[in-house]
Amino acid sequence: MHTSRRSGMFRALSHRNYRLFWTGAFLSNVGTWMQAVAQGWLVLQLTNSPFWLGLDGFMATAPAFVFTLVGGAFADRIDRRRLLLYTQVVAGIAALALAGLVATHVVNRWMVLGFSFVTGCCMSLASPSYLALTYDLVGREDLANAIALNSTQFQLSRVVGPTLAGIAFRVFGLAGCFFANGLSFIAVVAALWMVRMDRRSGSEVPAVKQRSAILRDIVEGFVYVRNRPRVSSLLLLAAINSLFGAPYFTLVPIYARDIFHLGATGLALMMGTSGCGAFFGALLVAYLGDFKRKGWFVLGGAILFGLSITGFALSSRLMVSLLFLLGVGFALVVSIALTNTLLQKLVTDEMRGRVMSMFILSFMGTIPIGNIAAGTASTHFGPQHTLAVGGLVVTVVATCVSIFNRRLRELY
Repeated sequence: MHTSRRSGMFRALSHRNYRLFWTGAFLSNVGTWMQAVAQGWLVLQLTNSPFWLGLDGFMATAPAFVFTLVGGAFADRIDRRRLLLYTQVVAGIAALALAGLVATHVVNRWMVLGFSFVTGCCMSLASPSYLALTYDLVGREDLANAIALNSTQFQLSRVVGPTLAGIAFRVFGLAGCFFANGLSFIAVVAALWMVRMDRRSGSEVPAVKQRSAILRDIVEGFVYVRNRPRVSSLLLLAAINSLFGAPYFTLVPIYARDIFHLGATGLALMMGTSGCGAFFGALLVAYLGDFKRKGWFVLGGAILFGLSITGFALSSRLMVSLLFLLGVGFALVVSIALTNTLLQKLVTDEMRGRVMSMFILSFMGTIPIGNIAAGTASTHFGPQHTLAVGGLVVTVVATCVSIFNRRLRELY
């Protein structure tokens, strides 16, 4: 039994198209995490303010409010692969342009915010197609494994990216991380170019359907979710996790510099530790496969996520804080990866793109609010108290849902 389970951990990679997509996405995400580490340090250097760190996070994720729902409607109407190609090309050009500004020492805070917004627009439009395309590449039978492997590659990139960023800081300076991210988009664009979709796939939609009313499609998606309590409960839990928990990522540079007195390399260590925990969580989900009681894991992961954030926020010892960061990454990816799997299994094929856009809006769309609120609160109350309260809110809400929502607990 254990042998078959281990061999099944990577079954989705037997699909050629998915294997290409997985590899290209992994290489691109490594570059993205390199830039994420470098950009946090750059903004801190330029502004010396937690508020501006929060504002940069807000600009990167604010487009999700508008474009994610539009991207979900597009994902159900047009060629998903082509939409991904166009958005990744624009995002790559933006990364290279910012790299040039950093290298020539003419960059300022407003430029960084502007490029964060452009990249955020691209990712908001692309994300629903990214999630929905997984089903097109592997089908229903291997969907759970493919989602787990997607989480694995993303979380592995969270380990590799900050590690390479720490090296690049010393060898090439901050600009090297930005250039690496720009070049990394070549990998995902090439992979998408080589993917050949089956004509029967939902990724290929006749051009005439592109003229359908986008607003009507979005409204239909909201009505669909409203009439399905389990789907709406999963989306609500994802929103709470992000609104009150995700700002830890934005405030880590403050901890690295002001609390633990570390440099850019220390920041990379802290980010990489969280990514390492997330990678182990993704591996666990892939190993378990299509197991029962996923609802319990979603709720348990959310509770552990909140407790770990509170522990990290209040710790003043580096090793203890790193252990809590390990728990933060592990718990969040278990909860979110299984939420993704459950949503894709609960919805119809016709609504997949729109529901995935709402999942992204719940998970990513609340981050800008959380970032700007956490940045402002940190200025007045300090980052430790701000994060501690956020972690407690996540813990309390997840615990209450666990107690009172039996249907969500029993999801499998």
